[in-house]
Amino acid sequence: MLGVCYYPEHWPKERWKEDARRMREAGLSYVRIGEFAWALLEPEPGRLEWGWLDEAIATLAAEGLKVVLGTPTATPPKWLVDRYPEILPVDREGRRRRFGGRRHYCFSSTAYREEARRIVTLLAGRYGGLEAVAGFQTDNEYGCHGTVRCYCPRCQEAFRGWLEARYGTIEALNEAWGTAFWSQRYRDFTEVELPHLTVAEPNPSHLLDYYRFASDQVRAFNRLQVEILRAHAPGKFITHNFMGFFTDLDAFALAQDLDFASWDSYPLGFTDLMPLPPEEKLRYARTGHPDVAAFHHDLYRGVGRGRFWVMEQQPGPVNWAPHNPSPAPGMVRLWTWEALAHGAEVVSYFRWRQAPFAQEQMHAGLHRPDSAPDQGFFEAKRVAEELAALALPPVAQAPVALVFDYEAAWIYEIQPQGAEWSYLGLVYLFYSALRRLGLDVDVVPPGASLRGYAFAVVPSLPIVREEALEAFREAEGPVLFGPRSGSKTETFQIPKELPPGPLQALLPLKVVRVESLPPGLLEVAEGALGRFPLGLWREWVEAPLRPLLTFQDGKGALYREGQYLYLAAWPSPELAGRLLSALAAEAGLKVLSLPEGLRLRRRGTWVFAFNYGPEAVEAPAPEGARFLLGSRRVGPYDLAVWEEA
Repeated sequence: MLGVCYYPEHWPKERWKEDARRMREAGLSYVRIGEFAWALLEPEPGRLEWGWLDEAIATLAAEGLKVVLGTPTATPPKWLVDRYPEILPVDREGRRRRFGGRRHYCFSSTAYREEARRIVTLLAGRYGGLEAVAGFQTDNEYGCHGTVRCYCPRCQEAFRGWLEARYGTIEALNEAWGTAFWSQRYRDFTEVELPHLTVAEPNPSHLLDYYRFASDQVRAFNRLQVEILRAHAPGKFITHNFMGFFTDLDAFALAQDLDFASWDSYPLGFTDLMPLPPEEKLRYARTGHPDVAAFHHDLYRGVGRGRFWVMEQQPGPVNWAPHNPSPAPGMVRLWTWEALAHGAEVVSYFRWRQAPFAQEQMHAGLHRPDSAPDQGFFEAKRVAEELAALALPPVAQAPVALVFDYEAAWIYEIQPQGAEWSYLGLVYLFYSALRRLGLDVDVVPPGASLRGYAFAVVPSLPIVREEALEAFREAEGPVLFGPRSGSKTETFQIPKELPPGPLQALLPLKVVRVESLPPGLLEVAEGALGRFPLGLWREWVEAPLRPLLTFQDGKGALYREGQYLYLAAWPSPELAGRLLSALAAEAGLKVLSLPEGLRLRRRGTWVFAFNYGPEAVEAPAPEGARFLLGSRRVGPYDLAVWEEA
């Protein structure tokens, strides 16, 4: 199904009925409202004005539309901030952040938690039983604008309590953090401060625990809302809209309390912010990189335990990227179908009408500010018409698992050891290589079962816990580990047995030295897979194994023991493609050499082909294939769907 984000409070009431009618006629089914409306619902402390929201919901329901109601906690009103100024967060530089934007609250503020509890209870009590309200979205984009990690006195107090609960004694903390270094030893938990504004870099173990704590605080705040909604709105779904390329919080953990995950898809903005080669950015400036949206669909399907929505789909130019081009004609339709191909239950466009005022007035909607339909409207309407004639098959398990770990992103943010090292960059490199081979991917957390997968890719997993090690043992196909896997303990120390730490139970090797290489300094590795200039990162390995790839100085770059492989270097795209292709062939998977810009995704027996390029390409469909959409010739920014035998 399709949906849209709508802000009735932005528009005169006389427009609402017409808007609702046109939504229905366009084939939309869901409408998200209310997530930024606290000041309109409660203009003064204790004075609630529900009438306008009652009317808005009734107007939408009269057209058969289902409402997703947002809890309004992302934007506490000015009177609340004035009453409790301590709810405002403090940034890394120790500066109090101010009212006038959004997300201006601290997750550790007890005063704010109580105010959030109050408004969510009132909202759920009033609307939780309405048939028109299908479900709730908690808050909005947790962590946006750098708001997961706060440095206020309330966070410091809460962090100390979190540490005491984790370690029990200050002696255990000192041992875990290695505070003998630089005379950092603490006598009591009350001496521990937040890890910022230090003269030299903070202790990495201290930082990692703070990042864990901050993520836990977001989850606790979300759970507070979920418990209220479960009590007052039984039978209604609860979700949250996560963001793209965002790792400050552990979405796998937070989503355990949700019915499914949602995310906000803005392919052009994300592509503009990615560290891609200039020519690649230009090629995909109006389409988004072919793997940006797909990666997040697969990630949040995993986060949502098999279920996800796209709560906000880009319909035109956005306002927040360094550059904001217009999508190429056809791309809004293509993005929608790609989300559905990856298993999205609903794709909801942001937003119904472009606002002519305030911070997002340059952000396009399905309609222009004068209410005339924009390009995205016609493409969304076309998808609705196409969907009406088709019955999508269920989503099956993909053949390849990619293990994704938020904690790994934190560890490499804290100690990258090389300016170009990026956990997300490494993950994306492997993911994109798999997609270029025409392979479908499930993104799973460490410890998730790998049974039933032809093979698994672990781009990097610095902390290998027992449950993850057990999942690797039970894997039925090859498992490829990327560099720095098993390189840290739970407390951010080098394992006593040296990296890859616990993985030595699977691979008899030791990493005895690592080096990060400046751009342009390349080391050639060669072997049966070919010859590959490699840069950015390499490791010196001692092992009784014969390497599958060897550097020119005789040191190994790739090792294998049974079904397990260890890559001791940052792979080039060519090496990643060659290696993954070999593993796929070994596992009996068919791989393809897709044209630049063409990507595939299977849903049941259906195969979707998406052309991100400016030239027509041939779909790799078998002879006699029955096409459900499009044809063998896939035009620029177009798609085709056919059914496999």
